[in-house]
Amino acid sequence: MTVTVRTALREDALTISRIRIDTWRAAYTGLIDAEILDQMDADSEGERRAARWDELHGPRHVEFIAEVGGVPVGWAAIGPSIDDDLPRDGQLFAIYALPDHWSRGVGHALLVEAENRLRAEGFRHAHLWVLDGNLRAAAFYEAHGWHEDGATLTDERRGWRGAVYTLFERRRIRDLSEPAPPRR
Repeated sequence: MTVTVRTALREDALTISRIRIDTWRAAYTGLIDAEILDQMDADSEGERRAARWDELHGPRHVEFIAEVGGVPVGWAAIGPSIDDDLPRDGQLFAIYALPDHWSRGVGHALLVEAENRLRAEGFRHAHLWVLDGNLRAAAFYEAHGWHEDGATLTDERRGWRGAVYTLFERRRIRDLSEPAPPRR
């Protein structure tokens, strides 16, 4: 299976929303209340994402689409850090592969592209946040050289119908001067 990664365009907004929501529903079952996951609406999110595209993207904020045979199967987003304590870092904001493509190289291809772009943008270090209890993601990042630094985040969010929910997350960091481990 050959995975190609390209820069996302505004026209990909609905596709990105569908990938994100399908992946959340599979990966976060038991970690996020089912009612919150059930309320997610890709069409509404896609419309909001498309309307805010220019606001969310700039020279250093990039989203990627992973494709297999021309069909989108994954998505990632990077940019400068929004964490006050790591202002010079790059940040991986999101990386998702559709469940049917887990453990098939999609996440690896997206992560390699994200790391390469962060390096090209001049970042020497990067970080990301992983939902506490998401052991699959934690193992994936660990295998790719992203290690916990002890920081935690309590992230209060508002769901699609106004329901408030809390995500507990753990930060992982990566020295981008170190070569990426090979895909296993």
